[in-house]
Amino acid sequence: MTEKIARLIEIMAALRTPATGCPWDLEQTFVTIAPYTIEEAYEVADAIERGDLDDLKDELGDLLLQVVFHARMAEEAGDFAFGDVVESISDKLVRRHPHVFANGSAADPGAVATQWSAIKAREKDERTARRRAAGDAFAPSLLDGVPLAFPALTRAVKLQDKAGKVGFDWANARLVLEKIREETEEIAAELPANAAEPPSPNLAEEIGDLLFVVANLARHARVDPEQALRSANAKFERRFHHIERRLSESGKSPANSTLNEMEALWVEAKDDERRKKQ
Repeated sequence: MTEKIARLIEIMAALRTPATGCPWDLEQTFVTIAPYTIEEAYEVADAIERGDLDDLKDELGDLLLQVVFHARMAEEAGDFAFGDVVESISDKLVRRHPHVFANGSAADPGAVATQWSAIKAREKDERTARRRAAGDAFAPSLLDGVPLAFPALTRAVKLQDKAGKVGFDWANARLVLEKIREETEEIAAELPANAAEPPSPNLAEEIGDLLFVVANLARHARVDPEQALRSANAKFERRFHHIERRLSESGKSPANSTLNEMEALWVEAKDDERRKKQ
């Protein structure tokens, strides 16, 4: 295993070696690589969603490459290397699992999560203290630590989680549902009377508010909104493919079919799925 990791690190170093390395790899920076890192994480999630373990192996390799790439660029700058990344996460795992590696105790997953959160909070306080001691005028916020690069739905849930920990939250999911109804009424008030009218300048903001509250509903219902939306996307694709396939059987396509024809085939696809589940 050690030899395999070492070979990957050596390959990355060769790709980043001036004059003899890859021109594309050499011109990359943390900023230019970051979108690929996010994309690879999504592709890992997609392979898991599809239950494709062969793809999962490949996608995990692509994600590991991103870690090695970032670590190599940091090593070139004299900041840290791949070994430091491994050491950092290893230390963190040991530190956050005292019930396994020390004398702590956690009887169930809920207790583990509570303990994990407490340790994270303590680490954050220590990090803030170090920054202040170093003269950093850093003003910490409860909402710090939620990356801007997160998908919007995921970031909404993370922000809501942090605020919820100090009591700034709805008491239950049904109250959030009432807020959703309120937000839809506000959107209705901003919608133009007909398609020819320009949209209200407030419409995007109101729709954003609705999406934020829907993410909050998912959080209260203990549903991952990103996962739920991925599943809904997959369902839409599956049913639309059914429409295309059935229309093709009669020599047609969606472009030259009526909405009623496509709607009937959509219902047919739903009925087929329902029967398969029974």
